[in-house]
Amino acid sequence: MKSEKKSGFVALIGRPNAGKSTLINRLVGQKIAIMSDKPQTTRTRIRGVLTRDEGQIVFLDTPGLHKPRHRLGEYMVDVAEHSIRDVDLVVCVADAAEGSAASDQFILDKIAAAQAPAILVLNKIDLLAKERLLKLIETYSAMHSFLAIVPISAATGEQIETLVKLIYEQLPTGPYFYPEDVVTDHPERFIISELIREKVLLLTREEIPHSVAVGIEQLEFREDRNVLYVNAIIYTERDSQKAILIGKGGEMLRRVGSMARRDIESIFGSKAFLELWIKVKKDWRNQSHMLRTLGFESE
Repeated sequence: MKSEKKSGFVALIGRPNAGKSTLINRLVGQKIAIMSDKPQTTRTRIRGVLTRDEGQIVFLDTPGLHKPRHRLGEYMVDVAEHSIRDVDLVVCVADAAEGSAASDQFILDKIAAAQAPAILVLNKIDLLAKERLLKLIETYSAMHSFLAIVPISAATGEQIETLVKLIYEQLPTGPYFYPEDVVTDHPERFIISELIREKVLLLTREEIPHSVAVGIEQLEFREDRNVLYVNAIIYTERDSQKAILIGKGGEMLRRVGSMARRDIESIFGSKAFLELWIKVKKDWRNQSHMLRTLGFESE
């Protein structure tokens, strides 16, 4: 019976750019979290569901823990810290290629304070020598009492099955939280807004990525045409940033729209008509009403 199988919530915790989003996509077997080489790509908790014969794991991909500089940053850190206390198991993801274990100490302190059972994942092992990896394992072992330390590569899939097996072993028995065919419970509006933001992250540099948010103004599926109509607003903080996002002759905005539309069509299995607008909202990351509008804060 399903009630006798393993079932539980697992938080992925780590510093920005450790590879948590790549890992959750690999674990559930499809793209549910956007990916970028920019730090702080993940801004809220992303839920991914893995259901196998052994049971069901609900993964929570959290924002990278960092020192916040605005209200949005405070929200992101609060989400990550609460996740440590609200789950059955914590998977701490560290960037093994960076090789700076000391910078993860504050995360380990939070895990210890919450008395949360934790597995350490040393990610990106495809980018470093075996000798360095062995030294890192020794260093982290002395910093915290982990249930296990698992070197992996989320990018290549190396050791992912070993990690999944260990996670199942640590979870309690219980009923499933989601139907077996569900991989995420996020609404369509959230998924589409994140896909658009991902393309902005990919195509822009400097201050643009962190100053951008996406709101979906209209979302309508017309069955008679099998077309998904999307009207979205890209918010940024300055007129100069708006000019960059539009690009010469509108070229940048067209590229963002074209790339996002292809992903939307692939994920939702229908044609998509995507209309993008850009609005300047000065200092929106510190404005509570904007954060509530974009779903980062509750009323």
